[in-house]
Amino acid sequence: MKIIKILLLGIVAAALLSCSSTPKVTRVEVDSTTDLSGYWNDTDSRLVAEQMVRDSLARPWLMDHNRTAGQKPVVIVGTVQNKSSEHIETAGFIHDIERELINSGQVRFVQSPQKREEIRREIEAQGSWASADSAKRIAQELGADFMMQGTITSTEDRISGKRAVLYQVDLQMVNIETTEIVWIGNKKIKKLVEQSRVGW
Repeated sequence: MKIIKILLLGIVAAALLSCSSTPKVTRVEVDSTTDLSGYWNDTDSRLVAEQMVRDSLARPWLMDHNRTAGQKPVVIVGTVQNKSSEHIETAGFIHDIERELINSGQVRFVQSPQKREEIRREIEAQGSWASADSAKRIAQELGADFMMQGTITSTEDRISGKRAVLYQVDLQMVNIETTEIVWIGNKKIKKLVEQSRVGW
């Protein structure tokens, strides 16, 4: 009888543990602000990209180019280096910047060097396999006038269950032909994370 009680208690305990470990999933709006850990996240990436692109397009370099060239500048996003203390997937941030630049309607945009290789292979294939009137010609790419580059850095301060982190994003727009820096932008995000027990 004692063994049966122990077995029953074990089964009940196992059932309770399995129930408590089942995650609860709630669907939220994609553009809603979610900040669970205090680390860099998709909301930070989206908001920083929106604000910095808006600032860059409001500066004199754009009007100067439109006046002298008589057309919208062709822009490309180069490297954004992660020099912060944590892993940040900069590809997502770069994509957010690209989206904001393209959707602004104020610049023309060309594909990144890595993705251009795939397009070039397609053009080569068309030269061999597509009909003469539909095959695309080589050496017709649009050259970029400006490149946006930048870095993400962070500074942390911790003490007994509290962590303050400052993220700093520095971007610059560079004239590709002259290497002149025509715009520099800076955005900072500061977060204070607290938890009841020491977990860091």
